[in-house]
Amino acid sequence: MARTTLAVVSLSLLALSPACAGDTGSGDPAASLPTVFGTPVEAGAAFPADRCEANRAAGTITYLSSFDFAASASIVEVLVAEDRGYFDELCLDVVVKPSFSTDNYPLLAANKAQFSSAGSFSEVIDYAAKNEASFIALAVQGKTGIDALIVKDGIVKDGQTASLTDLRGTTIGVKGKITPSVAAMLKKAGLTEGTDFKTVLLDGFDPKVHIAVSAIVGFPGYKSNEPLQLEAAGIPFTLFDPADSAIPGSFGVLYTNGTFLAEHPTAAQDFIRAAMKGLADAVAEPIAAAEIAVGYINANGNAMFLSPEGETARWEVESKLVVATNTNTALGVPETELLTDEVSTYAEIGLFEGRAPDIAPYVDVDLISGIYAEDRTVVWPGK
Repeated sequence: MARTTLAVVSLSLLALSPACAGDTGSGDPAASLPTVFGTPVEAGAAFPADRCEANRAAGTITYLSSFDFAASASIVEVLVAEDRGYFDELCLDVVVKPSFSTDNYPLLAANKAQFSSAGSFSEVIDYAAKNEASFIALAVQGKTGIDALIVKDGIVKDGQTASLTDLRGTTIGVKGKITPSVAAMLKKAGLTEGTDFKTVLLDGFDPKVHIAVSAIVGFPGYKSNEPLQLEAAGIPFTLFDPADSAIPGSFGVLYTNGTFLAEHPTAAQDFIRAAMKGLADAVAEPIAAAEIAVGYINANGNAMFLSPEGETARWEVESKLVVATNTNTALGVPETELLTDEVSTYAEIGLFEGRAPDIAPYVDVDLISGIYAEDRTVVWPGK
């Protein structure tokens, strides 16, 4: 899961128009997206020499993670691909660096980094639209929201079915701001922030500390993180999952910028090819994938104090969600209907200034579709 700090961050981006080769001047980031990705890769055959040359010409490709090197969608598959040499096999010089989701947008917009992971597709569009930046989602791994609302035990009276309406008139703790899926879920239940409930800021990231804060009834968290920590500590709680209220969402989004995609389409496609091969490995061997992530975490000093047990549990949850929500497509292929539904739903709670944007400039389905065979396996060259 691409991890975001959930903080309200004010990006000081310049008004960046997409610096794409052959820009039509329309201001549309998709106006000059490439449609040809070089000589096709054939399964088991030698990697095409012209693709190799084009990929090497792209130079160093920097990938920035979104929550250290956590074993999370849009992070772990890149680490597996790097660890197993998949980028090297495609003549790509990739450098992976730990970072945080909200820190990465200005760097991607300025093409100081070429790939990153995002907490959701809506997050990508929100930052892009506010700063006139060209961001394009190339893979969407989780086709449901990853956030949920954690409510203290005892808020719902004994013998009653847990109901969101019990939260009317209460205060919810947030790390920066309430997450979109949770806000949409509450809105659907007739609860609007500032009118039907209040929010207060929480310090840090420890759910065991947060659930003990007397002034709040609960807080948003990630299905693959905070609930697992509370369960491990034996702390009871009620989890309200937006998916149970038919709230759309996404997580594990790999995106690039329009400049890099226009100038190096073959390298962009082969980065995704290697990452999706890494993802296939990661869902087939979740424990091994988590171990690779932990190796990178420890080598980087483990500033977030992530544990091997926690990362194994995190990827166990997320990998199952990835597999379960990709039944209609190969892993990671964006589904435009779902993404449109997501941004439309979130616009209703005030995201995008209340108007659902056209998603076309912010997603490329053809690029990732071109890496898959008819059986939904990654087309990979031979030695």
